[in-house]
Amino acid sequence: MTASAAALAPRLALVTSLLLAACTTTTPAPAPAPAVEPAPAPAPEQFVADAEHRLATLSERASRAQWVQANFITDDTELLASQALEAYVETRTAAAVGAARYADDASLAPDVARGLLLLRVGMSMPAPSDSAKRAEVTRLSTSLDAAYGRGKWCPANAPRPALTGGEAEEENPWADGCLDIGEMTEILATSRDEGELRAVWEGWRTISPPMRDDYRRFVELMNEGARELGFDDTGALWRSGYDMTPAELEAEVNRLWQQVKPLYDELHCYVRAELSDFYGADVVPLDGPMPAHLLGNMWAQDWANVFDVVAPGDVDRGYDLTAQLQAQDYDALRMVRTAEGFFTSMGFEPLPGTFWERSLFTQPRDRDVVCHASAWNIDDVEDLRIKMCITPTAEDFQTIHHELGHSFYQRAYNQQPWLFRGGAHDGFHEAIGDAIALSTTPAYLVRIGLIEEEPPASGDIALLLQTALSKVAFLPFGLLVDQWRWDVFSGETPPSGYNRAWWELRERYQGIAPPSPRGEEFFDPGAKYHIPGNTPYTRYFLAAILQFQFHRAMCDIAGYEGPLHRCTVYDSDEAGRALDAMMELGQSRDWRDALQALTGQREMDASAIVDYYAPLMVWLRERNAGASCGW
Repeated sequence: MTASAAALAPRLALVTSLLLAACTTTTPAPAPAPAVEPAPAPAPEQFVADAEHRLATLSERASRAQWVQANFITDDTELLASQALEAYVETRTAAAVGAARYADDASLAPDVARGLLLLRVGMSMPAPSDSAKRAEVTRLSTSLDAAYGRGKWCPANAPRPALTGGEAEEENPWADGCLDIGEMTEILATSRDEGELRAVWEGWRTISPPMRDDYRRFVELMNEGARELGFDDTGALWRSGYDMTPAELEAEVNRLWQQVKPLYDELHCYVRAELSDFYGADVVPLDGPMPAHLLGNMWAQDWANVFDVVAPGDVDRGYDLTAQLQAQDYDALRMVRTAEGFFTSMGFEPLPGTFWERSLFTQPRDRDVVCHASAWNIDDVEDLRIKMCITPTAEDFQTIHHELGHSFYQRAYNQQPWLFRGGAHDGFHEAIGDAIALSTTPAYLVRIGLIEEEPPASGDIALLLQTALSKVAFLPFGLLVDQWRWDVFSGETPPSGYNRAWWELRERYQGIAPPSPRGEEFFDPGAKYHIPGNTPYTRYFLAAILQFQFHRAMCDIAGYEGPLHRCTVYDSDEAGRALDAMMELGQSRDWRDALQALTGQREMDASAIVDYYAPLMVWLRERNAGASCGW
């Protein structure tokens, strides 16, 4: 025994004897420990500041992980993205719960009160506070997103397409390999073979049934998280993010829909008659909904690709923008540079060099990526990027302007506190780029050399019809996606009725029906990216309204006089300054304040879309005279 050990021996013996005595002797119960007072809640200003700091750091980490996962879809990147997202969601959930403590404090400064409100309602994916469930919800989120990104249809392993006429005996035309969403989108856009269109339409929807159980569980967990935050369900939480109550938002959406529904009904009536003439009344009946696979788009949300079928021969078609882009050798980079040039012509600074270094513009040949176009601000300051598999088409030309609208908006508000770095509401974010795209008129295309001269006024109906097939046709789809989800979240639509409810809404609002029976063995909502991607969709409906309101206001500011559909604000510093004044507010104020900064109005107003398409409405009513419209 060492000296030090010997010195400790008596003490150890004493401790041992005391312990033994304690085992054999009755002693009084110890006095209860004094209650520990909970730590006082921080001042609301400090709470918001601390939450912003933590969330900004975790948001950037999650964004970087999600960027990699979307561009390199593997099991490992899914796991890393899920872990980063879980850390962010955990902190965001705790901040949302903590913010509720101050909800009844009427003495708060306006910026603090707004910050606390946004902490509560700014989550599209509420998660339970239980750590295991929170991990599960983030895993399901990344898994559903990746399942969509990996989605392919392999016709060689699928039932033979039900081709029409004598083609039924032909060899399967896709037997050489699998088709991804880009390839199938191209077929839907260009083929006029009803059997081929039906086979591809059904083929894409083979990717989504495996998502169904995961989605059901995803909804359960999000609803649990929403209830912990004081909301009835996730839908109520989403509808609370518009500076109005959930019920007020639903009423507002319905009011705007009623303003534009007559225009949609006339367009539907006309297009149905033309498709019936082309495919036959046995395929497209004149007294019912239109088959979803014949409208040139995988989800029948945009009908522009069937313009060649529905445009009457006595209407001057003007010009073919896709043909012009291809004839002038526009590649992906040149298309993005052109869209950037629109914004810089209005006085905005060019995008940073890192945008061009880090964005994804084309489909890689060596890996799967999520090709769905999206705009990213990785650090919520200046690391702006887009991710898109660009092809030289008129549709992608418009989409690029839309995505860069996000980018310029993101940079405009990057001096705001972190919690206010967002759109005035999420419809604003979607509307900015689309408002600019409305200015890509023939006058603009002449300015940049894509066409030689503006078509005469006789070509206006063709141009209006072509854009209406995209923008007006979209309106009810933009409305119904979240109508379906709100009913799913509330339990009004149970898992056993997912598909039935989806198609009931599509028929009610769009006048669209599936080309073949779609029972509950299918999960057709999952074949639309925003469902597995958990992206709220009402923003797109509101954006479809706001873009015309923004366009009309900017044309007025630019001093334009003439038909609204011919206006371009290209090269207008005045319109650029007004747009920037709205954008730089971010989410720091009620959206009505931001709307007023540009338009002078404090209410969303669909009359601008009615004004824009007024000449087309007259023409459609003349064409539909005597027809039995409706479904």
